[in-house]
Amino acid sequence: MAHKLSLAFLTLAPASPVEAIDIAEQCGFDHVGLRLLPAAAGEPDYPLLHDRQCLSDVLARLADSPVTIADVEIARLGAEGDVERLLPLLDRAAALGARHVLTAGDDPDPSRLTDTFARFCALAQERALTVDLEFMPWTAVKCARSAQAIVAAAGAANGGILVDALHFDRSATTLEDVRQLPPSRLHYAQLCDAPADFDPTDEGLIAVARGGRLFPGEGGIDLTGLVRALPGDIPLSVEVINTGLFQGMSLLERGRRAMASARRVLMHAESAPA
Repeated sequence: MAHKLSLAFLTLAPASPVEAIDIAEQCGFDHVGLRLLPAAAGEPDYPLLHDRQCLSDVLARLADSPVTIADVEIARLGAEGDVERLLPLLDRAAALGARHVLTAGDDPDPSRLTDTFARFCALAQERALTVDLEFMPWTAVKCARSAQAIVAAAGAANGGILVDALHFDRSATTLEDVRQLPPSRLHYAQLCDAPADFDPTDEGLIAVARGGRLFPGEGGIDLTGLVRALPGDIPLSVEVINTGLFQGMSLLERGRRAMASARRVLMHAESAPA
């Protein structure tokens, strides 16, 4: 397997973008992910979205680093269908040299969501970006099959499906579902672990996703099976956040733990019997 590794935004929150690049480089990551728009209502936009000096500082640091920006987040597609409001996100992603835009589907009308997704993909295509629809069991796109149906119906060449290990485990998604996803639609995936037992309510699922993830290999998710079900050459973004575990842990230690644990999972996936 030839997976390159990326350090996701959540793993280093609340590091600044420059700090994230510094730590990713020190820990041996190939890429880093950055958040520009909030993941939940009530959160503010992030300074990098509009602050020219912040952008200048990040570009200067990237020019002196082997690390590149893999993805930016998060584009939420709701019932209003207003993709033009996301143009600042796309423009900033392009300026950063990012490759992918993490996208969530919040519109309960599949036909309307498909149309919105297609229009958003068209805007992203003009900026050489992929649009990667992440299925999450508490959103309108609850599993891999739902994401695949929307992406296929939209028909955009740059449309993709984002597999997050946590949501794979918590949703009605099987390893066979992942294996059946077209490789051309899988631009990157997210790697983490979590306890085997969990609260299946939306509130419980969100609590773990935003504050209870574990480092790869330290929980109950079948990461060996998942890694083997994914294309062997797509980047893997290590996305871990744990409010209890992270107390007293430096940002650099988070990065080191993320890298070491991901490497162990990949080595196991390569060596374990089929």
